[in-house]
Amino acid sequence: MADGLLAGGGLGSEAMARDHERTGWAAEEEPAPLGKGLFEDEDSCSDCSNHDKPGTSLQSFVPEGKTHFPEMFQTSHLLFYERFRAYQDYILADCKASEVKEFTAEFLEKVLEPSGWRAVWHTNVFKVLVEITDVDFAALKAVVRLADPYLCESQVSTFTLECMKELLDLKEHQLPLQELWVVFDNSGAFDQTALAIEHIRFFYQNIWRSWDEEEEDEYDYFVRCVEPRLRLHYDILEDRVPSGLIVDYQNLLTQCEESYRKFLNLRSSLSNCNSDSEQENISMVEGLKLYSEIEQLKQKLKLIENPLLRYVFGYQKNSNIQAKGIRPSGQKVTHVVSSTMTTGLLQSLVRDKLCPEPCKEEIEIQFHSDPLSAINACYEGDTVIVCPGRYVVHGTFSIADSIELEGYGLPDDIVIEKRGKGDTFVDCTGADIKISSIKFVQHDAVEGILIIHRGKTTLENCVLQCETTGVTVRTSAEFLMKNSDLYGAKGAGIEIYPGSKCTLSDNGIHHCKEGILIKDFLDEHYDIPKITMVNNVIHNNEGYGVVLVKPTIFSDLQENAQDETEENKTFKVQTSGEADVAERVDLEELIECATGKMELYARANLSEQVEGNCEIVNELVAASTQKGQLKKKRLSELGITQADDNLMSQEMFVSIVGNQFKWNGKGSFGTFLF
Repeated sequence: MADGLLAGGGLGSEAMARDHERTGWAAEEEPAPLGKGLFEDEDSCSDCSNHDKPGTSLQSFVPEGKTHFPEMFQTSHLLFYERFRAYQDYILADCKASEVKEFTAEFLEKVLEPSGWRAVWHTNVFKVLVEITDVDFAALKAVVRLADPYLCESQVSTFTLECMKELLDLKEHQLPLQELWVVFDNSGAFDQTALAIEHIRFFYQNIWRSWDEEEEDEYDYFVRCVEPRLRLHYDILEDRVPSGLIVDYQNLLTQCEESYRKFLNLRSSLSNCNSDSEQENISMVEGLKLYSEIEQLKQKLKLIENPLLRYVFGYQKNSNIQAKGIRPSGQKVTHVVSSTMTTGLLQSLVRDKLCPEPCKEEIEIQFHSDPLSAINACYEGDTVIVCPGRYVVHGTFSIADSIELEGYGLPDDIVIEKRGKGDTFVDCTGADIKISSIKFVQHDAVEGILIIHRGKTTLENCVLQCETTGVTVRTSAEFLMKNSDLYGAKGAGIEIYPGSKCTLSDNGIHHCKEGILIKDFLDEHYDIPKITMVNNVIHNNEGYGVVLVKPTIFSDLQENAQDETEENKTFKVQTSGEADVAERVDLEELIECATGKMELYARANLSEQVEGNCEIVNELVAASTQKGQLKKKRLSELGITQADDNLMSQEMFVSIVGNQFKWNGKGSFGTFLF
């Protein structure tokens, strides 16, 4: 028997809880230990917390229920790398899909005790204590008998000892190993048995698919199927996959299993049909349709299982949410969200929001206990009023219609808290969305707090407590943010994509990696974004207050600003393609042309805040000019001599004035070359 097969560490209480939910067991609430992985060297392991149980490094748990079963080995909390190593190095190695059972049997022969141990046979209907007398390794089954004393707990009251004996006789006393949970033994003699059965159980519950054997029978089964499915399982456990994508995956899996079962039944019936019969021809056509359907479903499953393609698939799904449009009845509805409703709160709502003036027409009102259900119930033109309280949501606010989402009170009193790492908090695709007076809080996220894919979104008097990226304004989207506070982003507080329109007024953006990040727009396929920044306070960010991303290829396009007189500044841009020609442009005229009414700050002693505004203006105008010159050059190469030099045709911004930049780690403005 192989040495050193010991337990692994824990995933944390949430992951363990989900694992136990899946298996039907609930362990005692205590921290999972850090220990050794499968076949790990003795000197490389961590100390085990079970010092009072010498000989074993595995923990135990007591099954919940009325029947007092003995303690079980706790093995469902293994880490990803422990399962990965077990399947790759010891169980499956480089086997084909058709060799999985054979390789598994060989593994079990080396590590499994053939008899002398007890286990709980656990099904969806009952659990019963049994003793193992032998193991059929090739069939992956154990030969059992009922333990003495007889312990059984069943959901069916009529399930007696005689019924159990009859059931075992029908099964010839042979049970699948994955249905057995090994009874705890502190000697360490059955550690390897418990872990080996855990690996088999996990594999057939979460990794193996009934159609795997009919896939291309190549030697890379582990790489093609086991590893991506294992990673997906742990990504789901750790909330790194959008909840909608998880539902899609489970639905696709169910559909594929049902279709494959129909396909097998049809294939079996064909083998019993007379050749060249009409029924056989019909069945052949049905079989081809089923086969095609199964292949399509399998491809979709592989898309989600692939860690790289998964997020592309998820992004496309979220950004293509279809709007419902106007409600069939034509009626607009006001949705009121409150965890509890009192008469005083209802009277205040009627007075302030629902009927501030004598109602000319009846208003339909729907009540909800959480904001996500209210958003999902909205049609075009609806209003959602969120009453004071703290709301915890699991899932994405996917807003595809023009609606208003407003808090009734101050933002700090209306808090919507997001759980689940894999989901974006708020996804906007509606033509005109308005959000006001709400505080959004993220925890342990991997996606941004707000993404505007298209349409216009207005955010007013809100607080955004970010975890990763803050707000993302995609190409062709429009974002208006007023009197709001954004902080905590591990990336940029606001990301502005080419071709978008972003208006920021009287906001605080602070304690982020970068304050505002303007994506590269110099490529000929991109449109210049329209950016307005007025009276914002951008402070205490780790990097720059504002960052412009540009490709390295344009780093040799230098611009220099020189002071000619107190009243007049000139701006010069040199390009690498025209190194010998310096084009001098009057800066004041250029900015006034681009901004319309922007005041040019030309005082001798400019404050830090004003310097920051002018620095951003200068850099963005220079980049815009570079783009214009490159476009002009490309047109010239194509034989088109007429080119518009007027910046109004490719306006960068409306105004950047009155912003304050304080205590940013690298300064108010910087350029990132890639």
